[in-house]
Amino acid sequence: MQFGKLDIILPDSAYYVPNFITPSEESQLLEKIYSSPKPKWKTLSNRRLQNWGGLPHPKGMIQEKLPEWLLNYVDKVGTLGIFPGKLPQTCLIMNMAPDKDLPHEDGPLFYPTIATINLGSHTVLDYYEKPCSSENSESEHQIENCHYVGSLLLERCSLLLVKDDLYTKYLHGIKEITTDVIDENIKNLSMSNIENANELKRQSRISLTIRHVPHTIKANRIFGIK
Repeated sequence: MQFGKLDIILPDSAYYVPNFITPSEESQLLEKIYSSPKPKWKTLSNRRLQNWGGLPHPKGMIQEKLPEWLLNYVDKVGTLGIFPGKLPQTCLIMNMAPDKDLPHEDGPLFYPTIATINLGSHTVLDYYEKPCSSENSESEHQIENCHYVGSLLLERCSLLLVKDDLYTKYLHGIKEITTDVIDENIKNLSMSNIENANELKRQSRISLTIRHVPHTIKANRIFGIK
């Protein structure tokens, strides 16, 4: 598969694949996600989460088998070769309302590559230089104290791949707004399907964050059982 590389206009490296999945596949994924058992959802202050494949832990992740409806897409990302010598094995499904994420980094638990499939609505992902607090606080001045370097438009059914310096040395976040201005700050606009639009109104969005966790461990080691 050919995909556009963005590291000339953002720090190294990002890749964008519009139409990575079809609208029919998007509908099927959303149906499976929304019909998941209630205990599978974890509710936080401004988002709901589902963890599939295992829950990352500082001592190691207990790997679990992915359901077939999700495994197909995790494997599809794996065939792109962006995890050299490794395969992605976890997926974090996130539903944010409102669509808001203060600047943060994904951290050292994961292999330094991230793949995101976007469902239901577009969003705009903003990137910032460090130093900038990467704590998950609710303080709005976090964004004001960060040096903004540019944004990426994530359309419905698209795939974003981020690795190298852009993963390890920069923070990413989503502003709490309902309408996005489409301008020169959107660094992948030429790769998108957007034509003659100055603004885009956000709808309910689901993201599938697909990653590789290098360190896995048996449950008895985490809980001290012999």
